[in-house]
Amino acid sequence: MKSYGVNELRKMFLDFFESKGHLVESSYSLIPHNDKSLLLINAGMAPLKPYFTGQEIPPKTRMATCQKCVRTGDIENVGKTARHLTFFEMLGNFSFGDYFKEEALTWSWEFLTKVVGLEEDRLYPSIYGEDEEAFEIWTKKIKVPAEKITRFYRDPETGECDNFWEHGAGPCGPCSEIYYDRGEKYGCKDPNCKVGCECDRFMEVWNNVFTQFEGDGKGGYEELAQKNIDTGMGLERLAVVVQDVDSVFDVDTMKAIRDAICKMAGKTYQTDAMDDVSIRLITDHIRSSTFLISDGVMPSNEGRGYVLRRLIRRAARHGRLLGIDGTFLAKLSETVINESKDGYPELDEKKEFIFKVLTQEEEKFNKTIDQGLEILKGMQDDMKKEGTKTLSGEHAFKLYDTYGFPIDLTEEILEEAGMTVDMDGFTACMEQQRQKARSARKETNYMGADATVYEQLDTSLTSEFDGYTSLVHEAKVLALTTEEEVVEALSDGDQGTIIVDKTPFYATMGGQNADTGIIETKDGRFEVVDTVKLVGGKIGHVGRMLSGMIKTSDKVTLKVDAKKRALTARNHTATHLLQKALREVLGSHVEQAGSDVNEERLRFDFSHFQAMTDEEIKKVEEIVNDKIAASIDVVTQVMSLDEAKKTGAMALFGEKYGEEVRVVKVEDFSIELCGGTHVANTAEISAFKIISESGVAAGVRRIEALTSEALLAYYAQLEEKLNEAAKLLKTNPSDLLERISHLLEEHKALQSEVESLKSKAAQDSIGDVDSQIQEVKGFKLLALGVEGVDMNGLRDLGDQMKAKIGSGMVVLASSNDGKVNLIVMATDDAMKAGAHAGNLVKAIASKVGGGGGGRPNMAQAGGKNPAGIQDALKEAKIVMEEQLS
Repeated sequence: MKSYGVNELRKMFLDFFESKGHLVESSYSLIPHNDKSLLLINAGMAPLKPYFTGQEIPPKTRMATCQKCVRTGDIENVGKTARHLTFFEMLGNFSFGDYFKEEALTWSWEFLTKVVGLEEDRLYPSIYGEDEEAFEIWTKKIKVPAEKITRFYRDPETGECDNFWEHGAGPCGPCSEIYYDRGEKYGCKDPNCKVGCECDRFMEVWNNVFTQFEGDGKGGYEELAQKNIDTGMGLERLAVVVQDVDSVFDVDTMKAIRDAICKMAGKTYQTDAMDDVSIRLITDHIRSSTFLISDGVMPSNEGRGYVLRRLIRRAARHGRLLGIDGTFLAKLSETVINESKDGYPELDEKKEFIFKVLTQEEEKFNKTIDQGLEILKGMQDDMKKEGTKTLSGEHAFKLYDTYGFPIDLTEEILEEAGMTVDMDGFTACMEQQRQKARSARKETNYMGADATVYEQLDTSLTSEFDGYTSLVHEAKVLALTTEEEVVEALSDGDQGTIIVDKTPFYATMGGQNADTGIIETKDGRFEVVDTVKLVGGKIGHVGRMLSGMIKTSDKVTLKVDAKKRALTARNHTATHLLQKALREVLGSHVEQAGSDVNEERLRFDFSHFQAMTDEEIKKVEEIVNDKIAASIDVVTQVMSLDEAKKTGAMALFGEKYGEEVRVVKVEDFSIELCGGTHVANTAEISAFKIISESGVAAGVRRIEALTSEALLAYYAQLEEKLNEAAKLLKTNPSDLLERISHLLEEHKALQSEVESLKSKAAQDSIGDVDSQIQEVKGFKLLALGVEGVDMNGLRDLGDQMKAKIGSGMVVLASSNDGKVNLIVMATDDAMKAGAHAGNLVKAIASKVGGGGGGRPNMAQAGGKNPAGIQDALKEAKIVMEEQLS
């Protein structure tokens, strides 16, 4: 059998399946696209999931890839064994409703035996125990002896089977793997050693997954109308077999990295077990890190960025264990790139960037590692003295929080010394810190301002705004940040800030809201959602990466949202006209007290001491609209501050200006110092309308107004409401006022009639009043219950009854819609004798489940219990007797 290198095998596989009608695609990025279920791409089929699920139509029903993959689930075992990797390449051929088992199995056998040249007698297929279709293809079509085929069945207790691929409910199906017998020297010496043994003799090199069922997750399966093929073969594993080497760390591309490490460290592989662990770990981790950075992953404290940071720091630490001085990972990465650039040319294109990221992260780590190691060593010495093998959570957290020492390194170092960490205690300390952070005040810098990531930027960096005349500009990226740290690149999905040398984007200043838009390169696209002015003359473009990657020193094209800019400029120029109009109408005391201008509306705060009248508002609108209609050119000039003052230009109160200022002039009507963007001619504003005027503070009023498109939309909305109102009132918009007036008159007449009817009904419900009057200590008491009378009707009725009795008290109770209304009235002479309506109603209201009170002559109450009305009326007599005594 001929030995092929990793790069040769990759090309052989892709060329073979291209000859079988497959579309060969280059590897997808390690960053998942539109897939929140994955942190990183971990399998060949992962980027193709939308094609398997039917969410997207594949470019071809047959595809083949060699996919970069990263898995960190077994990161603790990397280096300790010769099997485990975090980065690997997965060869795969895929069918989306095209070919099925026969072609998949036949081609896998053809490639391994005819193209690669593996000996047929050393290849052993396996199948799902009940997959007779696959068994028939293997034995009758491919002519593999039946005794060489291993059947794997479901575990009778768990129901699981390695040769049946399923994850809960959804598409699933049986698998058929191909194993290669590497010979007895890799075996476990057990005479029963066979396919499926845990030793290294039989190595799985190919796995065909036949997605042919829809599973319900409970053991029920239905045949899929569209059956798919998902096959995978680890490139490194195939190379192990073809090159006949001991492990993946011995194949040509990996060995080159391994040898470079040994040369740096002055070590010889396989002479010291502990050294070998470090050599293997660095070999794997530098591959993963190089590929991750190439795809735009940047070191950070969360998500995929934390995966990268952890890989880099573990590799750096094990370099120290090997005795390597200084930073070395960038140099080692060069070997990775040289070994893999044939299959991944982007590595070579981005190598300087990769080296820079690795070196910076390694340097960051080196600043904390020495101090952390020394402190941890002291903690270990204390543990030995105390006779304990568990580091307290508090100590582990102090290492992490105060000295930046990663918890996983603490665990790893202690494990090497036969010790452990109290992780429950560590987690509790972490949570306690989070709680403190939530309740604490914002972190501030020495100036008392909120501390931000921008303070970490190089103070020598500056940006120039060049967007008055052009909205598209070419520029160079000076710096990039996330919300937490300065980085070398932003990639797909990242949120952050881009700083360039020259920009057409206007940052929020002087009341004008920021521009938004797009920043792009041939490799990346960034959405700008805000533009901010930073200290030191820098302009930050805040937003998120839509696709690809943008890195420092990249040449980028900046494109401002032209429509938004134009609408904002119209509102800004209208604000200047508004200020001058207000001074003309209200007086020279008007000064700008603040403004907020965006594409939708303008808001202007000004000094004035009373609400504007309708006439004043109308006059201001007329002045502004006259200037708009006059089509006046808006002229901007840069001049000295002294020259500007001579022109009569208005400045913002309390604002500090430099030696040179920008003056915005609308004839001699409005002249202001302003750095914002404006229209070229007032006619562009179209029209102006004040929609609100209100007070915001003592002596400060606020106007909100609309122009151009927003004003048209406002009028369109008003017209729509007008038409809806006319439709409801069954008339035309032009007759709406007349119709409303008529209805109001009609309503007034009907309301009067209703009140009369209610009053009459209430009186009728009382019956013979005289027979219901009671004597209480020489005064009269009329305590009555009526039905369906509201409080207004009850008051009217009370007045009538009070006049009728002449001297005494009236108590009325009404049940209305399940609630109780109570009213009590007293005549003047009764009050002089001690009667008090307010106290009486308060005393009896509890009988109807309520409360109330009022003046001595009249009071009212409400309640929720109509069943208590009669008790309340009886109680009224008792209370009145007490008052009069």
